[in-house]
Amino acid sequence: MHLLIVDDEPLARQRLLRMVEQLDGCEVVGEAGNGEEAIRRIEEVDPDIVLMDVRMPGTDGLSAAHNISQMEAPPALIFCTAYDEYALEAFETLAVGYLLKPVAADTLAAVIDKAKKTTKLQNKSLATPPQPQDVRKNIVSKTRQGMELISIESIYCFLADQKYVTVVHSDGETLIDDTLKELEQEFSTRFIRVHRNALVAVNKIEGMKRVGNSQFEIQLKGTEFRPSVSRRHIAGVRELLSQL
Repeated sequence: MHLLIVDDEPLARQRLLRMVEQLDGCEVVGEAGNGEEAIRRIEEVDPDIVLMDVRMPGTDGLSAAHNISQMEAPPALIFCTAYDEYALEAFETLAVGYLLKPVAADTLAAVIDKAKKTTKLQNKSLATPPQPQDVRKNIVSKTRQGMELISIESIYCFLADQKYVTVVHSDGETLIDDTLKELEQEFSTRFIRVHRNALVAVNKIEGMKRVGNSQFEIQLKGTEFRPSVSRRHIAGVRELLSQL
């Protein structure tokens, strides 16, 4: 499990870091000092779990949590704070834990274990998606000239960038109105999520290649484009490849 620690106090971050380092299968991949930085770091390191304080300068933990919960495939959130009055609002953001400082090592371990189980279920759903009927054979893009039809068979991947989704297909790249979540649900048998911001066509995958320290890319048939695989989705992609 990859974790991001968010707290405006360096000593508090160091204490959580030391406790996480004692847990098997857990690695801290980044730190942030406020909610705004946390959102940015999530996009960069794509953690499985975020340990986050509530009261921080600038964007606080609760405001950040509301934004994080709206992300495609958001990480599990665990609040670590000195204030108990925010617990109800925290759980409204779909947090899996609310720990009061000073955080006890055994309590932290138990909540992280709970978050691990949630993430494992998400990874399993990536490798063994449900089998609904695909409704459309084409994706529609609205243009100044009218509408453009993009055959599903020609699509390599869908890439999200904030509110916009780009289709990478055999004739180039096209912006569409569909969200990544909607596309994942509709075409769950034909596309796999390899990153928070990317869905890849299963029938276009040739393999997965390491390109750096713990960094991987998907190799696609018929194109040099190589979508990145985030750390949290490597296991799901490997399981899929073993079945192809």
